[in-house]
Amino acid sequence: MRGLVSVLLAIITAMFCAMVTFLPPIGSHNSAPNTHVTPTYIERSAEDTGSPNIVTGVIIDYRGFDTMWETSVMFLAGLTTVLLLTSSTCGRHVEKEDKEAGEVIK
Repeated sequence: MRGLVSVLLAIITAMFCAMVTFLPPIGSHNSAPNTHVTPTYIERSAEDTGSPNIVTGVIIDYRGFDTMWETSVMFLAGLTTVLLLTSSTCGRHVEKEDKEAGEVIK
């Protein structure tokens, strides 16, 4: 079993190294975002969005729905975490209150 895991890790590492050698360097002017997407955003953002700020136009108009759904997912994940951590009594001792004395009995 260990031999199989070692072989798989070696193959994955070799594939990763092979892919990295074919990618353009970080910040290269010949990469796909710098040759196709970025010039379009720079040229058309003012007329498409009506905002003089390119970053604001991209975030609000081009990526508005994406940003809205990311925020919704993060809110629901946080709410679910809070509900799970506060509602479960698993592993905790339930505290009972003595009605007459007003004390908490553990």
